[in-house]
Amino acid sequence: MRGEAQETSEVPDFGVRRLLLVTTGSSWATGTPMWVYWMRSSYPDLRITMLLTRSARRFVTPQALRSRVNGEVLWDEWPEDEGTARHVELAEWAEAIVVYPATLHFVGRLASGLADSPALLAAQCANVPVAVAPALPPGGMDSPAFRDHWETLVRRENTVLVPPVSGPSLTTGRNDAWVPPTLFEVLEMVEQRRVELAAAEATECSPPDPAPLLADRTSL
Repeated sequence: MRGEAQETSEVPDFGVRRLLLVTTGSSWATGTPMWVYWMRSSYPDLRITMLLTRSARRFVTPQALRSRVNGEVLWDEWPEDEGTARHVELAEWAEAIVVYPATLHFVGRLASGLADSPALLAAQCANVPVAVAPALPPGGMDSPAFRDHWETLVRRENTVLVPPVSGPSLTTGRNDAWVPPTLFEVLEMVEQRRVELAAAEATECSPPDPAPLLADRTSL
């Protein structure tokens, strides 16, 4: 059943040591405490910092998460009395960012380049994998606006777009909504992109092949 934590024997490899987990205001966020507990049990060395958007507080509370996460649980806003730039610290600290679940509103703001919250600004500026796992209402998947946002984000090299799957709507009672796959599957996709980005960076930083230069000198 989707939304249930996987057995420990099925835990995928995950080379990320510091994860920024952003939770937005979808009813799918009610399962976040379970997934955080699963990650903590499956990856004891993984440090997790969580950001909750204002709309997320309708479905999950910091109190439900703090006992399960081994890092901070913060609101996705800039405190007036904070003397540091939270978005800069988060972007530099995180080795991956996962937005789970991501509402249509959050996806649209991210695709539009908006940066009016710490989570958005960190995601816009980060060069690490940024996974976006949408949770959409009935009709959301076929919305022209969502399709435009999806096409925009797919062009970003470090963005991992997680296709939603058919799921139940709390309003209609039918399976006509769209929900993220399990976080287990999302982490697998993040790890794959992390490896790809690391390989690309290693190729760019590798010294040039001396063979062509030697060949040119020999021909002189």
